[in-house]
Amino acid sequence: MTPLVPQIVIRPEIETAVGEADHGEVARQLTLWEKLVDMDPVRKFSILILLMVVWEAYTQLSGVSELILPKFSSTAAALWAAITGEQLMIMVWNSMKILITGYVIGLVIATVLSTAAIMTRFGSDVLSTLTAMLNPLPAIALLPLALLWFGLGSDSIVFTLLHSVIWPVALNAHTGFMGVSETQRMVGRNYGLRGLTYVVKVLIPAAFPQILMGLKIGWAYAWRTLIAAELVFGGAIADTEGTASGGLGWFVFSNQMDMQIPHVFAGLFMVILVGVIVENVIFTNIEIKTIRKWGMQAQ
Repeated sequence: MTPLVPQIVIRPEIETAVGEADHGEVARQLTLWEKLVDMDPVRKFSILILLMVVWEAYTQLSGVSELILPKFSSTAAALWAAITGEQLMIMVWNSMKILITGYVIGLVIATVLSTAAIMTRFGSDVLSTLTAMLNPLPAIALLPLALLWFGLGSDSIVFTLLHSVIWPVALNAHTGFMGVSETQRMVGRNYGLRGLTYVVKVLIPAAFPQILMGLKIGWAYAWRTLIAAELVFGGAIADTEGTASGGLGWFVFSNQMDMQIPHVFAGLFMVILVGVIVENVIFTNIEIKTIRKWGMQAQ
């Protein structure tokens, strides 16, 4: 049998004209508009500007009464007057002092509960039982009980804030701890980490995205609870501790009683503004310097 001999095929040579290869745009200078659109604060601020324009146009064209919906220009003027001459910033600071006190104490208690829950079975049972009992309970519902225990004062509001902070922070932290991969856990054990050292060096960094989410939720719940408590009992607390100790919720409530509706909207606008600043300045910077820097979240 004759073996097969491979045939060599010689293709004809083809010459092309010499020229520069066109690879398209490798890099292009962005226009000013493209740079502005790419900036997250500019986009969000543009949305706010649009809402303000729609608000002003609607109130101007519809002729709605200012007792129902004041013009944005009237609200802005009332806000400026309250900041410059009516101690609004002092009231904001009074509210923030109470909030920070309750938030910090709540974080400490939530840290103890979530750490005990991940280290011992009994701690896990305690956290799950307390969460099932107390988490569905609205925080503001505890304010009458707090007034009986602590009297008319800021301590009653602080006690109410604890309920708003502890459960979302503890639950999110515990969920994050339980979601840490077994590989990371074994690495920590192989290095000889045990107890609190194991929690601090392995579990907290690995679960920090979930922990940060709990911190955000706890802050939002606490801020809402604080304003609601001041709306309900802010007058009594201001009478007890002095008018200068009134908070932002008391500013809204007192102006509503005086039918100063632009000032009411100005107070509500300040509530929103404080929330936006805390969310986009404090928590966003923490997120950038931690989980984004560590590569745990997309840029």
